Amino acid sequence: MTDPDRPVERETTVVHTDGGGGGGGVLVGVILVIAVLALLFYLFGGQLLGGKKTDVNVKVDTPAATK
Repeated sequence: MTDPDRPVERETTVVHTDGGGGGGGVLVGVILVIAVLALLFYLFGGQLLGGKKTDVNVKVDTPAATK
């Protein structure tokens, strides 16, 4: 049996099951956002930094109408 003069020894074990691996998904998300912003800047942002200006002449001479 137990000795009444001896203190009871107890040990508590805490188990964390919350996952905790969400850092990789955040990193992939940030890289994806940077890639999309870089692509949009490449496609549409050339004029923002004073890129070369293009002057396109779209005047088309139409043939004369005959009667």
